[in-house]
Amino acid sequence: MQNNSSAQLSLLPLGGLGEIGMNMLAIECQGKILLIDCGLMFPEAYMFGVDLVLPDISVLEQRTQDIVGLVLTHGHEDHIGAVPFLWEKLGEPQIYGTRLTLGLLESKLKEFKLDERAELIEIEPRHSVNLAPFSVEPYRAAHSIVDGVGLAITTPIGTLIHTGDFKLDQTPVDGRKTDLARLAELGEEGVLLLMADSTNIENEGYTLSEKTVGKVLEELIPHCSQRVVVATFSSNIHRIQQIADAARLAGRKLLINGRSMINNIGIARRLGYLEIDEDQFIDLRDMRELPPEQILIITTGSQGEPLSALMRIALGDHKQIELNPGDTVILSSKFIPGNEKAISDLINNLYRRGAEVYYEKTSEIHVSGHASREELKLLHNLVRPKFFVPVHGEYRHLVKHRQLAIEMGLDPDHTCVLENGRRLNISPDGLSFGENFDSGRVFVDGKSVGDVGTMELRDRRHLANHGLVILMLAINQSSGEIVQGPDIFTKGFVEENEESDALLAEARQAVCDLLQEHSREMLSDWEELRVEVRKVLRRCFNKRIARRPLILPLILEL
Repeated sequence: MQNNSSAQLSLLPLGGLGEIGMNMLAIECQGKILLIDCGLMFPEAYMFGVDLVLPDISVLEQRTQDIVGLVLTHGHEDHIGAVPFLWEKLGEPQIYGTRLTLGLLESKLKEFKLDERAELIEIEPRHSVNLAPFSVEPYRAAHSIVDGVGLAITTPIGTLIHTGDFKLDQTPVDGRKTDLARLAELGEEGVLLLMADSTNIENEGYTLSEKTVGKVLEELIPHCSQRVVVATFSSNIHRIQQIADAARLAGRKLLINGRSMINNIGIARRLGYLEIDEDQFIDLRDMRELPPEQILIITTGSQGEPLSALMRIALGDHKQIELNPGDTVILSSKFIPGNEKAISDLINNLYRRGAEVYYEKTSEIHVSGHASREELKLLHNLVRPKFFVPVHGEYRHLVKHRQLAIEMGLDPDHTCVLENGRRLNISPDGLSFGENFDSGRVFVDGKSVGDVGTMELRDRRHLANHGLVILMLAINQSSGEIVQGPDIFTKGFVEENEESDALLAEARQAVCDLLQEHSREMLSDWEELRVEVRKVLRRCFNKRIARRPLILPLILEL
């Protein structure tokens, strides 16, 4: 990253372009850097053993003194989840966000013992924050979490608008609509660049209002004869409010299950974003004393996570909550791409326990928090930017959103599809790509961050798909004499039977033949010996059974 003090600014996307999640953008102007969001992504199916995925911020690590602040658009994990992991590496910048966003973030920072060090500064819609050479004005944006904002960013060369995640919900649960009036004013004043959410570009029409879910819940829950279990995202405060309201109308008490659900409900109630009377809550002891038709359980685990509360309930592995025939389970959330198989397994297990299950594909118990095509058209008509860059979406979403902008009259030269790791320079005269920079993904595995890379993931995939073969050999280094072995052990490769015994005996003999053919010097060169052993075993297994296990020769010096 180079300093640039000319009459232009640069966008440096670190995550969130060409993927859903891990949103992070750096904006550079006059040698200063403004950061927007710092999110994580949950691992994809091939990322064996990985817990979380973070953006690679190595391009910023030598420029931390130039970072003027980190501004958060809302409190979802894909926008704030990486802050505890990366904040120190970013030079401990001041963090700006709305009240609930900071409340959720503070809870995460406490787990890392960073809450007393981090400076969290609350922002309010239509109140600008000076982060020279930037001035950042948040405006209200309706989304599937409370207190979301878009950003109008004033720079020396013009105004940028970053929508964050949004939709144009005309009847939001809390009455806080996306601020179309302010967007129209900004459009009249002149907008240099619009960066807009592209997630639902493939959806025609308008995204349904969050209130439609509340109506469905109010109609559905009174007809449930026994206990009701509702799973949703713990950050979806509007949804939790509607679940609580529907439970109250049906005469049911609330049991909250799942650590993140308990934490987020506590934060939202403390900050005044959830209105649920204390006497509506019960604990596990109360649940055992109440009849099932008076109980509603709100839980995490709607994505079929293996260790989640709902999955343990579905498998009969939860210590306190047991699902009985006739109970109702409502999965009030989206099927996130990549989780379909896990959710399908969850639903099947719930049915095996005799439950009635309602989910996105069978009932209107979830609506998206992102704008569909007609809403995006209205946004473009209100803002009328000179330049446009689609953000927040997979690559096809970005392409289709660019096409929409062109269909609405934008000059094709004034819009482009940007990818992570590619600098985009913006001046009043046009857009131009700058040099690429290092970007990518950093993996969190347990307590380690960045210790697992692409090579380790490749080995883990190889192990999972083909199994492991270990060859042990002890050699007297001074004489070259074989003291022990070769012995072969396998894991996940072949089942123990007469056929596999014959295969391993043949492999062992092939290694013995190799050792007899080579000189004492080769036997003392361990690295060369390992390579030759791998080749021999690979040829043997491929010829006999067409399998490619991970082969690990262990040569001991005696």
